[in-house]
Amino acid sequence: MLIYLAAIDAPEDRNRFVELYETYRGLMFHVAHQILRNEADAEDAVHDAFLVLAENFQKFSLLERHKTRAFLVTIVEHKAIDLYRKKQRRGEAPLVEEISGIDPGPQGDADPLVQCILRLPGRYRAFFRLKYELGYSTREAGQLMGLSWAAARKLEQRAKEKLRALCQEEGIL
Repeated sequence: MLIYLAAIDAPEDRNRFVELYETYRGLMFHVAHQILRNEADAEDAVHDAFLVLAENFQKFSLLERHKTRAFLVTIVEHKAIDLYRKKQRRGEAPLVEEISGIDPGPQGDADPLVQCILRLPGRYRAFFRLKYELGYSTREAGQLMGLSWAAARKLEQRAKEKLRALCQEEGIL
C-alpha cells in the first residue's frame, strides 16, 4: 500500500485511494483471475492496475463517481490481458485463440447496437469504454492502456471496423 500512496501527494487523495483500494480490490482480483486462471498472476495484474491508478490519480479524481467501477475493471482487465500475452510469448501460458476479457454480465438489453458492442473482443470494448463512456481522448485512453498514440489510433480504427462489421452482420447498418 505504501508504494501506491507514495505516488499520491495530497492527503485527501490518499484517503480516497485507500477507500477505492479496499472497496474494489476484490472485484479487480476476480476479474484478473477470470482471465489469467492463476492467483499469483491475478495479484500481479491488480498490483499493476493500482500502480496505474496511483500514477494517474489526478486525472482519475476528476472522473465521476458512478464511472469508477467500470474504469477500474477496464484497467485491471487490460493489465491481465497484457500479462497473459507476455506469458504466452514466453511459452508459459496455453494458447487461446482470442482473449475476449471478462463476461460482460447480463445481456438482457434488447438494443442491437449494445449486443454488437458486447460481442467485441475485450481490448476493443475496453478502449470504447474509456473513450466513449468515460470521456477520455484517444491519446489518454491509449496511455491508460499502455499504448503509444499511434497504436491507440490504430486500435480505435480496428475497433470501429470490427463494430461496423458486426452491425452489418446484424442488419443495423
